Formats: sequence, structure tokens, C-alpha cells
Amino acid sequence: MIGNRPYSDALARLRAAKLRPTRQRLALARILFSHGDRHVTAESLHNEALANHVRVSLATVYNTLHQFTEAGLMREVVVDSARSYFDTNTSHHHHFFCEEDQMLKDIPGDALAVNHVPAPPEGTAISRVDVVVRVRRAGS
Repeated sequence: MIGNRPYSDALARLRAAKLRPTRQRLALARILFSHGDRHVTAESLHNEALANHVRVSLATVYNTLHQFTEAGLMREVVVDSARSYFDTNTSHHHHFFCEEDQMLKDIPGDALAVNHVPAPPEGTAISRVDVVVRVRRAGS
């Protein structure tokens, strides 16, 4: 490890993922990974970056989140065709999605069993199964 410099953890993560540590990647990695496991949208991360005086475009935030996902630093959770969240927890787990407040909450992987998964199309293999359980407050 690189000591206790403010960006040392972010730098170590990027290097381990074989991503070039650009200024924007370092700043976004520090914001993302310094608060434990969390779920963000590109828009929420962009707003958080601006609040932390990180000058970065929304397009750069989207690109960076996708690069982090491809490198295995995050997982993308698609809630619907118009909404994706990015999860810093890459372990096996699923999610509750609260429809009223548009928030995700982790479900431990061993708390849910998926049975009878159909055979994948010829020439493909199942890499993982993601389950999103939609919830709303009782009485809503």
C-alpha cells in the first residue's frame, strides 16, 4: 500500500484493476470507495463530485462507471430500461428496490435461492443471476 495519502486506496484499486489513474478516475474512485459498500447512479455520483469540487462532466462519470464495472470494481444493477445503479459491493448478492424512494438495499446472496434456471442459449454460459425484488411501503 502507498501509505496514508488521501488517494492511496483509490490509486491502489485502479492499479490492481489495470486502469490508468487519471485525475478524474482517481477523484471518482476516492468518492465511491471511501464510504463502504454503496449504490449510486451516474447522476448522484456527478452531483457528489461537484459538491466535492471535482470538475467532471456527466458523460465522464458515465464512462468511468462503465470502465470500473468492466474492470470488476463495481457491478451494474439494471432496475428498468431507464435506470441503472452501480454497486461497489461485487460479492454475490441481490437487491430490494424501493419504488417510492428509488433506493436499492442489498439482500445477502445466501438469503435467496433461484431454482429452475433455464438452460442458456447454445454457445453461451450463465455468468450470474441477478434478482431485484421490488418493494413499496405497506399500505401504498
